[in-house]
Amino acid sequence: MQIQPLETGFAIADAVTPDDIDEVARRGFRSVICNRRPGEAEDHPDDRPLRDRAATLGLAWRCIPVTPGDYAEADIEAFGEALDDLPSPILAFCRTGKRAVHLWAQARSREAGCDIPALLAAAHAAGHDPQPIREMLEV
Repeated sequence: MQIQPLETGFAIADAVTPDDIDEVARRGFRSVICNRRPGEAEDHPDDRPLRDRAATLGLAWRCIPVTPGDYAEADIEAFGEALDDLPSPILAFCRTGKRAVHLWAQARSREAGCDIPALLAAAHAAGHDPQPIREMLEV
């Protein structure tokens, strides 16, 4: 599990296992957002084991499953609501972190006074190509 911060109180990660949830809690995260779809890979039949482990450790859990590159308006809104409602710091994850960073950027870009170049720089610093994000935000 590779954790990459994007802003104060929010980070993304690649695939998380139930054992990784213990590390997430040890690192001080208070909430987790799962962006993986049930059955998308053998290592992720659904989020139940992750959700149960998070609950055992007192972490808030939100599942917003999306297909890579297919972000509906409802998904972006749900992600923005999770950022606003969940206790921070928050860790969002998917298989590679790409869906999590894309949803974060799209949700944050809708806030008044958003600094789009800063969003793109944060994505790049976290190891993600900012060009697809730039293209999503220009639509």
